[in-house]
Amino acid sequence: MMFVIDRLKVKPKDSENIILDDFSLEINDGEIHAIMGPNGVGKSTLSKVIMGSKHYDVISGSIKYNDKELTELTTDEIARCGIYIVMQEAPVIEGVSNSEALRTALRERESLDTNLYTFITRMNKEIDALGLPKDSLHRFINKDMSGGEKKKNEVLGLKILKPSFIILDELDSGLDVDSLKVVANNINDYLNENKDTSVLIITHYSRILDLIKPDYVHKMNKGKIVESGDISLAKKIEKSGYNGINEMDVNKISE
Repeated sequence: MMFVIDRLKVKPKDSENIILDDFSLEINDGEIHAIMGPNGVGKSTLSKVIMGSKHYDVISGSIKYNDKELTELTTDEIARCGIYIVMQEAPVIEGVSNSEALRTALRERESLDTNLYTFITRMNKEIDALGLPKDSLHRFINKDMSGGEKKKNEVLGLKILKPSFIILDELDSGLDVDSLKVVANNINDYLNENKDTSVLIITHYSRILDLIKPDYVHKMNKGKIVESGDISLAKKIEKSGYNGINEMDVNKISE
């Protein structure tokens, strides 16, 4: 078992409002899981808590990655474990270029080659594959980039750093149809080359799941998973919406 969340209970700091309540999920090597749900059920909170956000308190439960407890680690330590998030709203970071940030990150991973020529060659190849501007190599992170370019820039980091567990938080947010296809195709190419990589897709809509096909789809409500199935569950949600979501006994959740 690669990634296990067990009965996670989470609230924001300085609040008693429980956002994740008895949330559990297991993801094996090479599996793609999608979590769907309306606004306010805790989907994006989940991604932030996995990555060690200090804006939340873990009241109980655990998040384990290859038997390592993530709730005890800082965000940079979590990233060093091979976990990578493509954020819903990627920040602009002034004063730090893409090349500086990614090469520094590679230096933290001793097994990866940080030879400058090799690194620049890889960067230019992936920039071309994503259709990013040629100067993306030396731009400050996400500086003067459109919403679509920011998402592509996030995927550029993914392809350079080669994570083994990927979180896609609202990947389709802010992307037009063509940009979404480019981003999804690049992620699929990465997964085809790295078949043990696992993915957690967090989304409102099923259109991204037509491009990055999940093995399992989970419906979320009131801070927990209330139903699980295959891609047909996403199509059911697309057809009928989230109205009428009912909590289910955990023993009734389909596998």
